[in-house]
Amino acid sequence: MAFLNSLDIVQSALSVNRLRMDIITENIAHQGTTNAAVGEDPYRRQLVVVADKKRFADVLGEFQTGKSYHIRGTYYLARGPVQETSGEGTVATAITTDGTPFTPIYDPTNPAADEDGYIYETNVDNTKEQIDLLAAQAAYEANNSALAAVKAMYTKSMSLTGR
Repeated sequence: MAFLNSLDIVQSALSVNRLRMDIITENIAHQGTTNAAVGEDPYRRQLVVVADKKRFADVLGEFQTGKSYHIRGTYYLARGPVQETSGEGTVATAITTDGTPFTPIYDPTNPAADEDGYIYETNVDNTKEQIDLLAAQAAYEANNSALAAVKAMYTKSMSLTGR
């Protein structure tokens, strides 16, 4: 049912953007921290990798080879019995670390300083984090509005059918 597919898409986007906001706030919380011991790395900025549940190129390839067809927002496989394919929406595939180098700070009196007298500060940049947070919040709010629209359409359709 196309209605349920739209709910799946919105739900997956809300979940992914909530995870993005959680990771960004964790990064902001660790901003300005340094290594605690000699030879130890400070906190490294984390990033969320987001992907489609079903890649557009895969769907297009199935259409070009005649292996699937499309009816009312749902993709079906053409071989054997008709089976609905799942995979609308987005998914967080991984949480990775940012490879940006740490910021060295010269402080030879610090017990965590290396042999050259440097301690290392985390690679979290507050400006990047704030911009990423604004983008994740905007995406979350847009999907929340889409959810409200889907719920309104469902309510209207139920009132028209007398349920």
